[in-house]
Amino acid sequence: MNRHMLGRIPRWKRSLDLSCIVVSAPLWLPAMLAILLWIKAVSRGPAFFRQERIGYRGRLFYCLKFRSMKVGAETRSHEKYFHGLIATDAPMIKMDVNGDSRLILGGRILRALGLDELPQIFNVIRGEMSLVGPRPCTPVEFGHYLPHHRERVNVPPGLTGFWQVNGKNNTTFSEMVEMDLIYGKNMSVPLDLAIMWKTIPALVVQVLESRKGKIGAKAPGLLRMVGADEPQRAPSGFHQIR
Repeated sequence: MNRHMLGRIPRWKRSLDLSCIVVSAPLWLPAMLAILLWIKAVSRGPAFFRQERIGYRGRLFYCLKFRSMKVGAETRSHEKYFHGLIATDAPMIKMDVNGDSRLILGGRILRALGLDELPQIFNVIRGEMSLVGPRPCTPVEFGHYLPHHRERVNVPPGLTGFWQVNGKNNTTFSEMVEMDLIYGKNMSVPLDLAIMWKTIPALVVQVLESRKGKIGAKAPGLLRMVGADEPQRAPSGFHQIR
């Protein structure tokens, strides 16, 4: 089997992704148009932002997002912040939870609700991502990974995932990696559908609890689906990208 075939997302996942995208098009297309017009109205510059990410089996691709920051905003502080989260294994609270001067008007809401990531639907259509899977990391972030962290790229990256509906900002980097690997070991049509179903409620709860200063809760139903009450050790047997 050639290198290209090894980097392809499983057929059942592609079929599920494309079916869900077609069915939900009446919802996400108008939402994307409204967000695009809003960004153009409140900020000069392009509405879209693309960033190089590490994809399935270590393949590089350009991840699309709506631009939620001002043009030319520095990114070094974010890179240092993420490195600190890995080094200290602290809860992965977003930098902008208490505000960020780099954000455009309405940018914080877009990011809190994950609406800035809607353009990644086109990455899914192109076969670079799936609707469900680990969040794709940047090459800079990947450079800080330990060998066992790198196993998470052996699972197709997604817009939402097991980690996102199980606490997200309340979990540490190590717990995120464990959840990503648990998902990779157990991914199936029922699990993907369950994660999609729980994504919007999880986002709403996350936004409300962040305003109250509370932490996010795990979804016990999904944990039971994969036979885990809490994140487990990363399963062995994954091909590592070096």
